[in-house]
Amino acid sequence: MNGLISFVSAFAIGYAVLAVALFFYQPNLLYFPDIPTREVEATPGDVGLDFEPLTLTTRDNEQLDAWFVPANQARGVVLFCHGNAGNISHRLDSIRLFHEFGLSVLIFDYRGYGQSTGKPTEKGTYRDADAAWDYLVEQRGIPPEQIILFGRSLGASITADLATRQTAAGVILESAFTSVPDVAAQLYAWLPVRWLSRYQYDTRKKLANIHSPVLIVHSRDDEIIPYSNGERLFEAANEPKQFLELRGGHNDGFMVSGKEYTQGLDSFIGDVLGE
Repeated sequence: MNGLISFVSAFAIGYAVLAVALFFYQPNLLYFPDIPTREVEATPGDVGLDFEPLTLTTRDNEQLDAWFVPANQARGVVLFCHGNAGNISHRLDSIRLFHEFGLSVLIFDYRGYGQSTGKPTEKGTYRDADAAWDYLVEQRGIPPEQIILFGRSLGASITADLATRQTAAGVILESAFTSVPDVAAQLYAWLPVRWLSRYQYDTRKKLANIHSPVLIVHSRDDEIIPYSNGERLFEAANEPKQFLELRGGHNDGFMVSGKEYTQGLDSFIGDVLGE
């Protein structure tokens, strides 16, 4: 009996220590600015695109590294919120794709990513997206009805948050999760992660307050964010809304799907820009 009590006590202590460690270690499980590196390894110029290097100032005075990639006779502008790993230099394939659609692109690094100052936080990343929107509308004078909000993975939740405050031509959420606690509960079902979570990034909840046209993009093969997340987000979105199913993994689905992806995005973009 004493041995059993000792075992249960040791298990309870170990479980509590693990839960406390998870609570404090969460930023390291969510933000990966150093994967594969925090260095800006390339620029749009390396893929033949003209661009303007920018520094965006947030309302709480962080300095964000950004690029504006103009298109000739642009149909509109994409405000690009990238995922939770790497930096803007690791998104050149997507930048080039939007450029081929005849769209200008504004892409920026969140605080603590790439050459941007500060450390990432949930509220901070929302402020970072606000700074990008303010730059397009206030400094470049681009009408909101010509702006497409695009977010991939974590960036989709940041995009959704921005779209609750700003009405853009359209909103594209790619490889998105419903919320951080939902994903954590799938990964750590044996821990009380919903109580422990310091982050929400509740994309599903935000969709109820988005009134721009929405495109949900997700792959059945996504090994990180299950396809059911995309289905639930589509159910939560207001009309008008569309769903684009991809093939391939979380990080390469847009490339694996090829024409299905490019044609689906281009069709949605044409619809929301009134073409």
